[in-house]
Amino acid sequence: MNEIPEVPAPVPRRRRTGLVAVATLGTVGIAAGVVLGVGAASRPTPVVGQGSAAHFQPAVNGFGGFGARRFGDGTLGGGASGGLGGGSTAPTSAATSAQQVGVVDVATTLGYQNAATAGTGMILTSTGDVLTNNHVIRGATSITVTVVSTGASYTASVVGTDPSSDIAVLRLAGASGLSTADVSTAPATVGEAVTAVGNAGGTGTLTSAGGTVAALDRSITATDTDGSNAEQLSGLIETDAAVQPGDSGGPLYDTTGAIVGMDTAASSSGPAQAYAIPISTAEQIATQIENGVSSATIHQGYPGFLGVSVGDWGGATVLGVLANGPAAKAGVTAGDVITAVANLSVTSAADLSTALAGRSPGQHVTVTWADATGVSHSATVTLGTGPAQ
Repeated sequence: MNEIPEVPAPVPRRRRTGLVAVATLGTVGIAAGVVLGVGAASRPTPVVGQGSAAHFQPAVNGFGGFGARRFGDGTLGGGASGGLGGGSTAPTSAATSAQQVGVVDVATTLGYQNAATAGTGMILTSTGDVLTNNHVIRGATSITVTVVSTGASYTASVVGTDPSSDIAVLRLAGASGLSTADVSTAPATVGEAVTAVGNAGGTGTLTSAGGTVAALDRSITATDTDGSNAEQLSGLIETDAAVQPGDSGGPLYDTTGAIVGMDTAASSSGPAQAYAIPISTAEQIATQIENGVSSATIHQGYPGFLGVSVGDWGGATVLGVLANGPAAKAGVTAGDVITAVANLSVTSAADLSTALAGRSPGQHVTVTWADATGVSHSATVTLGTGPAQ
């Protein structure tokens, strides 16, 4: 199959893998961002608890949105499973015992959204380091990982993330002697047969979907289901495997049973068109995370957290404040307008996120704000521990 030439790509839709049927979640999205510091506000607002916006949806019947990214024209596609293959009805089957080795189900709680999500991951070390997509765990306040081959469940923490590459590494508490994922030392090639495996639909049961590598080194723009929070991803493997919501972070196997990629995005309509991060790329970034590297793109641990939600109405206007959170303790209340953080001028919600970017829990920052009467206030705030970024 010839490599597809680069053309302006339609926008893929990212959906967190939820624990309910896909069809109930597809039409729900965030128009302008999310709230991380308080309960869901009446109007969606950008994240200010951490440095960059989180990509997840509000709760639907107590559950979150879907964890795999979508690639397509914004329509949802048909089929009862509404999979990331869009309208594709390509069959899936139960993963074999060999395909389950080193693979985990990832379930998260989004405590500030009253939501839950699920996805997939791959075990990197016998002591419990797990590779997954960043969008699977973004916004999570707690994470539980289940080793599919044994059924053992562990509490997981975030070692670090690279949101720009959609990579995250988790660490399982108290894990040892785990079987690791079988990673290929050879890259994928155009035309070879592959199999995508993952926690499709968030059911906790691994399924597999076969396909062929259509192209390499592909670039796409990924967004949430409403078209917001666009991110560029490049260097991807393209395949026609019918990847489903929930497969995010799962393995893409070659014919030898070795992993050549990590399932990441797929079409929202039409024939199945899915994308995976080459496993060599994912491993390289994961190694940097495990080695404690921090950079403009790699973030260690959890972000610093201010604990407010804001909107762009006459500046960075505070819509809500987390009770007993860092901002609340400093005296910030709803209706205030934040004007500066650490001597950086703030005139919008985006400015506030930028000012907080890269800051760690426990770090002290000076926050300046104006109250409803226009009186200026300033206080030193100790940042809390935010959700996974």
